[in-house]
Amino acid sequence: MLEYRCHGVPSAALPLVPDTAMTTQTLPIELYYTATPNGRKITIALEELDLPYALHPINIGRGDQFRPEFLAISPNNKIPAIVDPEGPDGQPISIFESGAILKYLAEKFGRFYGSSWRERVKIDEWLFWQVGGFGPMLGQNNHFSRYAPEKIPYAIKRYQDEAHRLYRVLDEQLQRQSAAGRDYVAGEDYSIADMAIFDWSRGSDNHGIDLAEFPTFAAWRTRVGERPAVQRALAITLEPSQQVSAATDEKARAIMFNQR
Repeated sequence: MLEYRCHGVPSAALPLVPDTAMTTQTLPIELYYTATPNGRKITIALEELDLPYALHPINIGRGDQFRPEFLAISPNNKIPAIVDPEGPDGQPISIFESGAILKYLAEKFGRFYGSSWRERVKIDEWLFWQVGGFGPMLGQNNHFSRYAPEKIPYAIKRYQDEAHRLYRVLDEQLQRQSAAGRDYVAGEDYSIADMAIFDWSRGSDNHGIDLAEFPTFAAWRTRVGERPAVQRALAITLEPSQQVSAATDEKARAIMFNQR
């Protein structure tokens, strides 16, 4: 006979939103950034939240991501990372991994993360779908289709097929949301899930995607792209010396790929 035990507090005691959600930020959040989809997720969130922030470009094509001072806040040597000088209990906190940063900002300020526990579960599903699948698989698609010095037909087809499957999954989710009278990926309204997915999806042409096949996705992407905060984030540019493309620079290719 199975015996079930309940530990912890009753579900009714779980908060729907943080009791300590902030409404203001006095000191700027330090953002370590490169103009990539993972970096733009965070500039979009910071612009949507109307927060003060200071941009610190990380030139991943020249190895800035391996400097000790950056590894101290991002041990996986990847952007983005943030330092919030007004973290928990008023003490600074550093955070790496784009999904963790989005969740932190949404929870701290009580916005773009639903209004109920149920909504948050759905937003988390699609946020984790992006960080665990949509981003990495599109990245592999880009690598083998555009950057790999040897064009391997099997690898190119493998990741183009997976990219197509993921765009179909996204389009079908947006169709379900539309049928329920909702315009965004998860929950009732625009959320950090949309922020996470959006800039990765702007590369659909490079991913071999025909927008005519996924009209609900195409309409969602236009809708998100028209938001003023998103437009401000997309307008941020770096100096050529602050960002080098692995597509055209052999030194950058050596630094960014085939690390051990």
